[in-house]
Amino acid sequence: MAVTRLLPDQDAHDLIDLTRAVADKELATRVEEHERSETYPVGLFATLGEVGLLGLPYPAELGGGGQPYEVYLQVVEELAARWAAVAVAVSVHTLACFPVKEYGTPEQVERWLPDMLAGRLVGGYSLSEPQAGSDAAALTCKAERTPDGYRVTGTKAWITHGGIADFYALFARTGEGSRGISCFLAPGAADGLTFGRPEDKMGLHAIPTTTAHWDGALLEPDRLIGAEGQGLQIAFAALDSGRLGIAACATGLAQAALDAAVAYAKERTTFGRRIIDHQGLGFVLADMAAAVDSSRATYLDAARRRDAGVPYSRQASVAKLVATDAAMKVTTDAVQVFGGYGYTRDFPVERYMREAKIMQIFEGTNQIQRMVISRHLAK
Repeated sequence: MAVTRLLPDQDAHDLIDLTRAVADKELATRVEEHERSETYPVGLFATLGEVGLLGLPYPAELGGGGQPYEVYLQVVEELAARWAAVAVAVSVHTLACFPVKEYGTPEQVERWLPDMLAGRLVGGYSLSEPQAGSDAAALTCKAERTPDGYRVTGTKAWITHGGIADFYALFARTGEGSRGISCFLAPGAADGLTFGRPEDKMGLHAIPTTTAHWDGALLEPDRLIGAEGQGLQIAFAALDSGRLGIAACATGLAQAALDAAVAYAKERTTFGRRIIDHQGLGFVLADMAAAVDSSRATYLDAARRRDAGVPYSRQASVAKLVATDAAMKVTTDAVQVFGGYGYTRDFPVERYMREAKIMQIFEGTNQIQRMVISRHLAK
């Protein structure tokens, strides 16, 4: 069912209507084919860029959509309700644009950001490493200064859109300790850069996740974003926004599972009654609806704080934690509502459950979110 949204103005309502039309035509009709065959939806991100959905929370004068974060996230939720993998990739692209917008020089912004926000350049985010996931300060990939720029050597992991993206927000070590990490806008193709075979994942099959191997690839000096040693500051600032994107993805996925479960419960009958009319099942659906509504309210609260320019880091972690835990519970319950049919691939709820699991893990595991929240409380 279409969610009734409280939006700030008519332009936002029109944007949601456009998103729903595009998502129904371009995403909902293709998701099963590509997820089952594990094939990339060639041309889809160009389409999303052409209709203006890849730069929404960035200023219009730079080529973005000029939308507040609360509106952008509801667009992401609508995309996720049709195709979670695509919505995650949209969120990651938005995350990858953040360093240039917030820390780039005027020359870097002018050179790169308009094409990024228009979707002519699609981005990935390259922070994690095989032995440095949640512990970002432990990364070992090096960017050594040379007269010609920076030579990058090392391995990065868990890159959404790896091998396909046109650019990566790359974090590499330029010095010692947590203040020895820097941020670079790395091109998607460079001599000395190769990508591993896509990970054989539980879900989100249509968008590849890969490792990247840097074997002395040269980045020009102007590829450094911000100052040397500012990388972790940039990474963590970006992740606050990125966690809201994942919260919106999780909410959209949970909404899709709820909608499927309700529709099935209205059609399926047992003991002469629709199963939705049995109190035991009706209460399960009620709890699912409460979880979805709570997730949406939580991420919107954090987004409105961000839009108002007030601190929102704790609320972003709360939103990511609440929404992704809820998505896991709601999608699992949706399978239960379908009974044996829910365990088959004849219905999408088994895919929803597989897709929900990763959302508790990436952009900082939910255990990390609890650490972030507790540290804020301790201050």
